[in-house]
Amino acid sequence: MRELAICIQNENKNVSALETINSVKNANFKNVFIQWYDENWKYTQEEQVKRCKELGFNIIFAHLGYQNINAIWEEGLEGDKLVERYKKDIKDCKENNIPMVVMHLTRSKTAPMYNEIGLNRIRKIVEYAKKLNIKVAFENTKIKGYLEYIIENIKEENVGICFDSGHYHIHFNDEFNFKLFKDKIFAVHLHDNDKSDDLHLMPFEGTINWKELILKLKECNYNGPITLELCYRYDYLKMSLDEFYKKGYEIGEKLADMFED
Repeated sequence: MRELAICIQNENKNVSALETINSVKNANFKNVFIQWYDENWKYTQEEQVKRCKELGFNIIFAHLGYQNINAIWEEGLEGDKLVERYKKDIKDCKENNIPMVVMHLTRSKTAPMYNEIGLNRIRKIVEYAKKLNIKVAFENTKIKGYLEYIIENIKEENVGICFDSGHYHIHFNDEFNFKLFKDKIFAVHLHDNDKSDDLHLMPFEGTINWKELILKLKECNYNGPITLELCYRYDYLKMSLDEFYKKGYEIGEKLADMFED
């Protein structure tokens, strides 16, 4: 059976990140990923990591922030600053024994066209990560083409992708070049929606064809954890936080069984 993992979600409604961490523990998860966004949260990302370590969690990756990420494709100081920011984040993750980071390549539905300027900056980031033995997984977000551009132009062993099922469904209309990313899916974000919004529902509660999607992930040789990216909001608030994550664990087990079929 595959390992299960889940996001320590900072957008959960009416609860703190530490309450989320405790409920994730109560639900029997052993693996988590952290949102390393450098945001002004009640509990900092460092405090969240500390609590996760106290509870014995394995932190499989850190999801880095994507503030101003579109500037990475533009000339100017803003794009250069992003390189230094991400290098610092990667260094911090190394110091916390986090072996992988997930990054976005764009934000919103429009962004500068991918180009050599951004490619050269991203090369600097991944080369720095390689020196620290950190993997970098780039996530499919809202615009096609960027993942392909990076994977085709940066052939480093520490460079791969994080496949997000919700974005694949709502933003890509279930169209994705899985063959190109064979053996390059380092991580996944598994959640569902009904194409009305990026809802972060539990799998099987939206309109994703999970049987078909899991088959595609298996064909790509994805062999990592079943990693859920759920959010406690909307109708989920009718149940307790503990009930929410226990149900999430059960859904994770169902997905893990499907990977074994």
